Formats: sequence, C-alpha cells, structure tokens
Amino acid sequence: MKKILLLSDTHSHIDEKILKYVRLADEVWHAGDIGNLEVTDEIQKIKPLRAVYGNIDDDKARMEFPLNNRFFCEKVDVWITHIGGYPGKYNQIIREEIYQNPPKLFICGHSHILKVQFDKKLNLLHMNPGAAGIHGFHQVRTMLRFEIDNDKIQNLEVIEIGKK
Repeated sequence: MKKILLLSDTHSHIDEKILKYVRLADEVWHAGDIGNLEVTDEIQKIKPLRAVYGNIDDDKARMEFPLNNRFFCEKVDVWITHIGGYPGKYNQIIREEIYQNPPKLFICGHSHILKVQFDKKLNLLHMNPGAAGIHGFHQVRTMLRFEIDNDKIQNLEVIEIGKK
C-alpha cells in the first residue's frame, strides 16, 4: 500500500503547510506548474517525487521532468500530465492515446479547480488537485491525499491548506 499526496500549480511556492502533508505520504506526485525547482528540491529531500512540467515551467523544469508521466503504482496504471482536460473534453494532444489506451488513474492540473470525476466511458478515475500555490484565481489552496493498495484507489481526502 502507498499513501500518495497529489498537488499541482505551486507556482514557486512551498511552505510548512504543504511540507506537513509531504512528511505523511509515501510518495508525492506533482501535476505541473512547479515554478522554481526549489519546490521539487524541498519535496525530494523528504519523500520520493513523481512530477511533470507545466506551461509556466522553464527549460530547467522541462529537462528534469517530462510532459507526460505514465507509470504503475502497485497495480494501478497512472498517467500524469499538466493540461489534460476532463472526461468527455480531454486535451486534443492526449485524446487519441487516452481513448486507445486509458489508464486507471488520470491526473492533471492547470485549471486551479479541484475536481475528482469518474469517466464511465473509459472506466478511469480523473483527478485534479486544484492549486497548492498562492498565485492564480483560486481562493483556497488544495491538495488530494489517497492510498493505492494493489489495484484499488481508496481513502481519498481533500486537503484545504487555507486561503492564498
């Protein structure tokens, strides 16, 4: 079993409110718009990190992290990208691949809107953790926490880390 902390859109911001939850996770996943790599460096000092770069990230982030990160966690096929869209409205760049070879868990960021939705057509769970940073139009900083046990995604929890 793995305890996952999922965040996105930090936009160069990392603080003790985020790091408190990093310490409680087995792995941290970042769905892009990292900003300054000091964010990911701080996380990696504490826990293993899987991340993708986002549209605001510079060449350093793009050299360190991929645009798409597809992997297995336990027996769950996971795909993380920054601009992924939503069920029925997936981003044109990934649309063909997701329809031909859907993962069990599809994660994106970008919108700053926390949303968890099951795609019945593709039989996948879509997650967007909202924004953990202090820049953007969102009012409340959010992350997601959940467990992956064998082939099950369970104990999903929304974490509100305060107003920005």
